[in-house]
Amino acid sequence: MITESTRGVSRAGTGRVRRRVAAGLAGLGLLATTLVAGAGPASGSLPGRWVGTWGTALTAPSLANTGSSLNGFTDQSIRQLVRVSLGGEKVRLRITNAYGTGPLTIGHASVGLPATPGSPTLQPGSIREVTFNGSESATVYKGAELLTDPIDLPVSATGELAVTLYLPTATGATSWHWTARQTSYVYAGDKAETADGTGQTAAYNHFYYLAGIEVLTKTGLGTVVVLGDSISDGSGSTLGANTRWPDYLAGRITGTWPALADPGVLNVSLAGNQVTRDGLAINSPALGDSALARLDDDVFSQPGVRTVIVELGINDVHLSGFPAAQIIDGLRQLTLQAKDRGLRVVVATLGPFEGYSTWTPEKEAVRQAVNTWLRADNGFDGLVDFDQILRDPANPSKVLPAYDSGDHIHPNDTGAQALAAAVPLWLL
Repeated sequence: MITESTRGVSRAGTGRVRRRVAAGLAGLGLLATTLVAGAGPASGSLPGRWVGTWGTALTAPSLANTGSSLNGFTDQSIRQLVRVSLGGEKVRLRITNAYGTGPLTIGHASVGLPATPGSPTLQPGSIREVTFNGSESATVYKGAELLTDPIDLPVSATGELAVTLYLPTATGATSWHWTARQTSYVYAGDKAETADGTGQTAAYNHFYYLAGIEVLTKTGLGTVVVLGDSISDGSGSTLGANTRWPDYLAGRITGTWPALADPGVLNVSLAGNQVTRDGLAINSPALGDSALARLDDDVFSQPGVRTVIVELGINDVHLSGFPAAQIIDGLRQLTLQAKDRGLRVVVATLGPFEGYSTWTPEKEAVRQAVNTWLRADNGFDGLVDFDQILRDPANPSKVLPAYDSGDHIHPNDTGAQALAAAVPLWLL
């Protein structure tokens, strides 16, 4: 075993190391070429390309009417705040009605810049009206997705955007993301071109209908998709602070390569998500389809995707009590399908959870068996040992107190920083 100095990052097998070093050198060469190409007067002639800068996984509404997910909205506006990863010259939105029961009408929409981080009030002059094939309104058919026209609003890497959707007619059941860790604001009537963010009638910790944001860039080379569960979705992180570990990863990329801030980071993780079982099977549709079932929609269809980081399996252990062999088979299949699409695959081990309500010695044995398999050379392009990073050396089946959010399974902001710091950027 060859171990890097960064805690939790390991690579097994000399052949595997050679492949990764070669890939890293090739990536550095491409990076250098891009920097040179963009350095002189000719840089203005470089073609732009659309690359993902923000994304989320949406699911069917909850069986409980949490946050209007079942009843939806009528003659209301939703202002959603998101932090992008990769900057660009223009933006466009992907809006989905994947889980609706009928057509969704978008009466008016806009994008703007928050006056201060996390604020629903927008900077004066920053609001840009969103159009759909030249029209300010559009219909998103049942089960379909809609891509907006390009929007002339330059955005900075790791900057915030506010997306406002006006829904004039009854939407019915929504397509939503249950645990956004970011407040979305609801208003009566059309507020798409209103900068003032006060006067909201409700505020929810959810995303609605907004599936992704793309940027037009001449330097961005692609995106990394994080396919995970609540560890990556941000459970345990500070609400509204963008302190999920994928957020910290995007910040590392920007700080390391400020001229490019490449690649973009799309976090399509879902709290409670499992590798081999749908949330609906346990009467919790907000946990999403199994990871295997959502590969096409949430990973392969993302613009510019080149790497997927897989952080999954702990819910198959603690929620469903599945045997290690079933979880391993599912993770192996995820890897095979991603590699077949030409993607690099980086996997994360399963973190400790003794002290959480579902922990048992038997489930701990399953977690250890899955981790043993993950740490072996099984065709991955890289592994980040989340277990090693998060565990308490004095009690290895427990989360280190300094990293524990308080529930004995989810890392706090400090723990999330440690996870992001362990991801080798050259693998992405």
